[in-house]
Amino acid sequence: MRGPILFHAIISAILALFFMAALPALAEDEIRFDKEPLLIQTAAGKTLHFTVEVASSADQRARGLMFRKTMAADAGMIFDFGQSRRVAMWMENTILSLDMLFADDTGTIRHIKENATPYSRDIIDSMGEVKYVVELNAGVVAKLGIKPGDRIVSATTTNKAK
Repeated sequence: MRGPILFHAIISAILALFFMAALPALAEDEIRFDKEPLLIQTAAGKTLHFTVEVASSADQRARGLMFRKTMAADAGMIFDFGQSRRVAMWMENTILSLDMLFADDTGTIRHIKENATPYSRDIIDSMGEVKYVVELNAGVVAKLGIKPGDRIVSATTTNKAK
């Protein structure tokens, strides 16, 4: 009688290990993001070009860039919160270090958090009401001279029907 119980316990343990390893990968595939061009118009007169994934649903915003190991230099993600409000972000399960741009409903950048620490549970506060957050690779803000007062422009930020 002990043999079948031991066999089932071993099979259960193997299945548990499989699902523990497979579920994060499967969960990552479940959420899809549309992509769109995004421009940052600087006060210095430069126009910076990016391609961003759009996180507009609650599930997409919750997933964000978690578990990503790489991101192209001109890529990022825009989070659309639908209405202006104070926003709290964090980096749990986020492998990449990121720069975060917090923008109001006109697309004007109001606050920037540079070099957010991967895997951190520390809250990153928007420091005021915003409608959008754009995440870029860490170092992009300093390298390109992006500052509060600059403006983000994309289909998401110009589509007032959303």
